Amino acid sequence: MRLRFSIRLQLLVLSLFFFAIPYLGYNYVWELEQYLRTGQEQTMIGTARAVATALHERPALFDSESAYLKDVRPGTDLYAPPIPYPIQLDGELNDWQQVDDLLTHYGASEIVERFTNLHTNDENKGAASENRGTASVDKAISLSFEHMVGRYDQFLYAMFNVTDDALLWRQANSLSVERGDHLLIGMQTPAGNLARYVVAPYESGWVNAFKLAESGSAYRAVENALSIQGRWQETATGYNIELRFPLSMTSGALAFAIVDVDDPVTRQKRYAIGTANTNNIDELGTVVTPSPEIERILAGLKYADSRVWVIDNHKRVLARAGDIQTASGLNTAKREASENPVWQWVETHWLLPLYYHILTKPPADFVDELEDAYALAGRDIGLALNGQPDSLWRLTPDNKAVVVSAAYPIFIEGAVMGAVVVEQTTNGIRTLRNRALEQLFHVILAVMLLGTLGLLLFASRISNRIRRLRDNTEAIIDANGKIVGKLPVAKEGDEIGDLSRAFSDVLTRLQQYNSYLENMASRLSHELRTPIAVVKSSLDALSQVSAQDSTQAKTQQPNTSQEDQANAVVQSSTQQDVFVQRAQSGISRLSSILNAMSEATRLEQAIAQEDVTTFNLIDVIKGCVGGYQHAYTDRQFALSCASDAAVLEGAPDLIAQMFDKIISNAVDFSQPDDIIDVAVYTKDKRIILTVNNPGPLLPEGMKKQLVQSMVSVRPDSEAAQSAGSPHLGLGLYIADIIVAFHQGTLALANRDDKRGVIVSVNFPKI
Repeated sequence: MRLRFSIRLQLLVLSLFFFAIPYLGYNYVWELEQYLRTGQEQTMIGTARAVATALHERPALFDSESAYLKDVRPGTDLYAPPIPYPIQLDGELNDWQQVDDLLTHYGASEIVERFTNLHTNDENKGAASENRGTASVDKAISLSFEHMVGRYDQFLYAMFNVTDDALLWRQANSLSVERGDHLLIGMQTPAGNLARYVVAPYESGWVNAFKLAESGSAYRAVENALSIQGRWQETATGYNIELRFPLSMTSGALAFAIVDVDDPVTRQKRYAIGTANTNNIDELGTVVTPSPEIERILAGLKYADSRVWVIDNHKRVLARAGDIQTASGLNTAKREASENPVWQWVETHWLLPLYYHILTKPPADFVDELEDAYALAGRDIGLALNGQPDSLWRLTPDNKAVVVSAAYPIFIEGAVMGAVVVEQTTNGIRTLRNRALEQLFHVILAVMLLGTLGLLLFASRISNRIRRLRDNTEAIIDANGKIVGKLPVAKEGDEIGDLSRAFSDVLTRLQQYNSYLENMASRLSHELRTPIAVVKSSLDALSQVSAQDSTQAKTQQPNTSQEDQANAVVQSSTQQDVFVQRAQSGISRLSSILNAMSEATRLEQAIAQEDVTTFNLIDVIKGCVGGYQHAYTDRQFALSCASDAAVLEGAPDLIAQMFDKIISNAVDFSQPDDIIDVAVYTKDKRIILTVNNPGPLLPEGMKKQLVQSMVSVRPDSEAAQSAGSPHLGLGLYIADIIVAFHQGTLALANRDDKRGVIVSVNFPKI
């Protein structure tokens, strides 16, 4: 079976284009998000520029030792991150867990001093030391440790998690500080001198340092250094050391070294493993501590919805403010709850879960790999340290959030001494995008539902109206094709209403034409009955006369005179002539009727072969009116022309024939001495010819039918005149054919004074 593709189904298929609206809306909001991201990126560069402006040309903010280093030596140059709370010096190392990512391992490759002569005293203790990192690895070395430093307030904290196979304490009654495992500390004082300290306990517990003599090789304790304090705690694998001393003790150059003593008999030092050689001020490492002054400058930025870093030219963090978890970029208000609880329930349980199959919510938490960073890296930072601002987009390690960072250089005396890095996530933009898409999807969903429902209802209404028109059309036509009723006229002003009215008009005209065809037989019978009757009666009379003559000839008396016989023959011949003339008259009338019926057909054929010329209508009308005055002497004709020229394209002979039919019709319906008015004028690029004659008015409803074939409204008495010409109603029909050939229209109407009829012919003006 063939699928029936109804209007309803067609409109339903067309409604699928509504699904393009969400796609377009999503793309539009996505483009808007890109613009917002670009704006956020530029805003962050502006924020970094503003912070950097506050740090330009302020060398006091940067440590003189660390900021001006040309190279950073990992493990030697120490980074002391800020510690959120003071370290409890208990030797357990639990307080260091928040910053334990900065732990550095030191082992055999970090030997900073070897003691080759194990039997000599102080004169050999200053043997040549080897650079850290270049010493060969001794397989017998059993000492290693993990170490880091941190800063809290104005104190520097240090921790050591030492692994040692043999812990040898300093003897309690010994004045020598080098006869057991001990820690050496070397630092540069604010005055620029080398200061050396040693921590050598004789048991686990609280410890203080001893200050050593200024000689680079002497291990003689000269005084207690109570400002360096901490705890030395023995463990299962070695021991832990936690120390604290004021930052004011050093200008930034610092080194630590642990000396291993394993032989309880000789108590000779084997080697020292540490960050640098504590005996040489030139080999000390640099401790980098975040600048308190810079932190005070950044303190107010923790409320700026951004995380701000200040780094030196070695990418080490000098200060930080703000939290990336809350730095969403845009402050978006919470969604306001709807006052309608039903809508709120539908939105919460139906719409939003549907939307978020496509949308993604900003994460409530994500992994921040830079949370405890002490050094930063990235293309934007590299460009900023080269003097060019830049920005960078990156994903967090868990791929939940997008972070945008902007870096701007800090200049001191024309040189780049650091950079400001500002970071934000795009969570605010994503939230704003989701809010916009939620509202957009609400509207789109409503438009799609209402649009589809409206189209469906509209299609149903159209289908019902078309079906009703079909049913009404079928109902007024019977099985034989005869129109038996009238089609209801639609009142709607749309195309279907026009179609219904057109159907009604067509069916009305078909009904009239059928009536015309049905009545044409009676009209032809009416017209043909009289001449046929005349011919038949004449033939019957001739037959009777012939029979009578034959009878009289047989029964004639012999004594009848020749004169009487001649008179009888003359009388019979006269009667026969009369009957023959009557028969010929009837045959002539029949011939006239047939000629009139075929005139329209001959005219259409002639029109098809007619040559078109340009002529003046007024000249043709004037010539015709002049002839009518001689042909119809009992009528008067009045001609009025608005101008002397009315040019047409067509055939003048056909126009004259058309005018003859109209005038003949006007003469037939007028009385002797009546005036027939003829007028020619132009109006709105049209040439109008009117024929106005007094007489009977047109019947109601016959104004348009009179130009049809075989339609006449003459009285039956006039139509029945046998001696006159037959009237088949073809005159105006032929005139209308000629007018249509000249692209004009012919119309009949009653005069305004109701005393006659006016015929109007409308031609296009050249």
